[in-house]
This record gives sequence, C-alpha cells and structure tokens, in this order.
Amino acid sequence: MKTFSKLKPLAILAVFLMVWSCSVPKLVYKESDKKLPDGFTSTSMDSTNIAKINWREYFDDEHLIALIDSALVNNQELNIVLQEIVINKSEVLEKKGEYQPFVDLGLGAGTEKTPRFTRDGAVEHNLPIDEGKEFPEPLNDFALGAKASWELDIWGKLHNAKDAAQLRYLAQTEARNFLVTQLIAEIAENYYELEALDNLLDIINRNIDIQNEAYEKVVALKEYAKSNQLVVNRFKAQLLNTKNQQYAILQKIKQSENKIHFLLGRYPTDVRRNSEHFMQLPIDSLQSGIPSQLLTNRPDIRQAELEMAATKLDVKSARANFFPSLDITAGVGYQAFNPSYLFDPKSLLLNAAGDLTAPLINRAAIKAQFNRASAAQIQTVYKYEQTVLQSYTDVLNHLAKLENFSNSLDTKAKEVAILEEAVSIADNLFRYTKADYVEVLLTQEEVLDAEMELVEAKLQQVNSKIQLYRALGGGWN
Repeated sequence: MKTFSKLKPLAILAVFLMVWSCSVPKLVYKESDKKLPDGFTSTSMDSTNIAKINWREYFDDEHLIALIDSALVNNQELNIVLQEIVINKSEVLEKKGEYQPFVDLGLGAGTEKTPRFTRDGAVEHNLPIDEGKEFPEPLNDFALGAKASWELDIWGKLHNAKDAAQLRYLAQTEARNFLVTQLIAEIAENYYELEALDNLLDIINRNIDIQNEAYEKVVALKEYAKSNQLVVNRFKAQLLNTKNQQYAILQKIKQSENKIHFLLGRYPTDVRRNSEHFMQLPIDSLQSGIPSQLLTNRPDIRQAELEMAATKLDVKSARANFFPSLDITAGVGYQAFNPSYLFDPKSLLLNAAGDLTAPLINRAAIKAQFNRASAAQIQTVYKYEQTVLQSYTDVLNHLAKLENFSNSLDTKAKEVAILEEAVSIADNLFRYTKADYVEVLLTQEEVLDAEMELVEAKLQQVNSKIQLYRALGGGWN
C-alpha cells in the first residue's frame, strides 16, 4: 500500500476512472416489495386482543404460574439463548468501534550495534550524533508515543455493518421472546395433561370399585345357582383389564411430571396441581378480538422482519466495497537513544499519511461477496413471507380446533350422562334376570370409554386454548 503523497497523479486518475467506469450492482430488493396477507399491516394492533394478555392472566392457576416462573429462571435452553443475546450485543459494540478512530499508546526500548565495515557503520563513525559527540556504541533506542488510524466511512460501509449487527441483536431478542412463548405453552400443555391423567386415574378407580361390586354380585348369584362360572370369569377379566389401565396411566403421570421438571431445569419432585377443577376450566373470553392484525405480536414474525432489514444493510455494506476507501494514519511521540533526551523538543516525532485504495484485480471476489449478500437478503424475504403465512394458518387452525373441540365436549358429556343411566338400568335388569350379563359388561365398558373420552376431549379443548396462545405469540412479558 502506498501513501497518498507518494501516488502519482496519473495513477490516481487511472484508479478513479477504472472504479467509476465499472458498473456497480444495484440493490435487488426494496422494503416496499414485502407482501402481507389481506388485512395484515405491520403497524396496526388491536390493544384488546388476547395476544396482549399477560400469561399470568391467561393461565390463571397458582401452581402453573409457580412452575412457569421457575422455568423462566432455570430452563437451560432459555439461558443458552440469553447468552446468544449477550454475544450479539458485544458484536454491536465491536462493529460500532470499527468506524471510530483506533488510537494506540506505546512504550518501547531496544539496542543495536552496527558493524564498523558497513555503510551504516561508516556513516555513524564519520557523523557525530551531536556537536562533539559520536554515535554511542551500541546504539540504544527509547520511544514513547501514540499512533492513530482511521478509515473514513465515506460510503457508509462500516455504519451499515454496525446497524445490521444491531438489528440482529434485536432479532435475537425476539427469538428469546418466541422461545419464552413456546416454553410457557409447553409447560402449560404438560401441566394440564397431568391434571387430565389424574382425572382419568380417578375414573379408572371409580370404575374398578363399580366393577368389583358387580363381580362380587355375580359370585353371590352363582352361589344361589342364578349365575355360572362363565359369567364370573367374564366379570373378573373385565375388572383385571381395568386395573391394567390403571398402571398405564400411573406410568404416564410419572413421565409427565418428569417432563415438567426437565423444562424447569431441576430434578424430579412432586408437582402440585388442581386436578379436581380440571373439568371446570373456563374456556370463554377466547372467542373475541382475533383479527389478522394479531400476528404482529408474534416474536418470530418480528424476528424475521428484523433479519430481513439486517440483510438489506449487508447488501449496502457489500456494495460499498466497490468504491475507493480512504485510510488516515498519524503518530506523535518522542524517540531518543538516551532516556535523558526522551522528552527533549528535538526528540519529538510526528508523522501523518493518507491511503486511498480502490479494487482493481479482486473485483470478482467483491462481486461474489455482493451476490452472496443479495441472495441472503432474498432468502430472508422468503422466510419472512413463509413465517407470516404459517402464523396466519396456525391461528385459523387453532380457532377452528377450539370451536370444534368445545362442541365435541358438550356432545360427549351428554353421551356419558346417558351411558351412566344405562349402567344403572342394566344392573337392575340383570339382578332380576331380565337382561343378559353381556349387556351389563358392554354397558360398563362403554361408560368407562366414554368417561375417558370426555376427559380427553376436555384436554383437547384446553390444548386448543394453549395452542392459540402460542399461535398468537402472546403474553411473554
């Protein structure tokens, strides 16, 4: 690299003519090119929508709130993302420092002995270092000074790189918010699944009591010759089958508890919960305030938008590499062969230089860098559109699921009520030999299945509420 003062005028002119005569690629994408679904705007927001409700209000359960509070502090995946935010913040500071002057302060010392029979040795021998003083041998060297270098950001290359890093820092913050939403939803799903399993276990236990009572009745009827061993065996087999289901549910309960503890970043203990109120969980108030504008609250959409803006600045920064760059260097300090002369005015050292450089041979590499940045920008546009479309579809699907599972729950509740009545009727008819034992067995199996399906329908309804919360990206504050 040559200093500005040493460049020949014709060389300077040739550099500028070559740089400015070359066609510089244009920006391939503009912010206005984004396409959003009908009714969706990045600025409009309904302040009354459920996506803005704090998760403590959305999941009104003291035990669930305590679990989520613990997870927000101890979850390992969340803490990993928090460190990524710290890394990105440091990158912002690094990029900011690159377009500011670099100033270094230095202190040095050295010694040198020049051979007598060399050109430098002969010059030192014949020239005094000062009037009446020869060059000392060996010649010491002491220096103290400061030097500065500064690349003038004429085309905004460094400034755009700093802004891009800042946008990625904000995008990483949105990624953290998205992860919080997912974490809260996952804990809620496992918590309510645990309550549902408790209710299934209660149903199993009640049916075990009912079936055990029926089994004892058929054993008594056999003693009075009103039944036979086949009937006794069938009732006994049904009772054993129901007990086997009990063990399967106990295993699922243990797995759900362990999954919750994993999300909380702690070793398994008991999980406190309000299982007795599970079937009465309210699902109302979720049907209002769901315009398409709610998608603006999703952190992943905001993250995609910020990343798209960052890649736009990357393209501008890459484009600036086609233009000349101007570097300024300067230094000031003291240098002497003896420390006693170090701060003498005659030991003052000053230098300054300017370097003007432009790409000549390596334009292909710069163009490749520009093309890569342009392709990355277009890629983020597609990712943004994909994220918006996926989010829009998720909201519609979960709204439909919430409505359909609510209707299914009402229908299943009516079915259970009818079958419970049928069990009582079948039991009375069998007692007076007006119904076959098979009818009693089938009715008991049907009511057991229906009661369990009722709990599962309630769980599906609750999960629809949770998934709607997740789809709207709400309440992570």
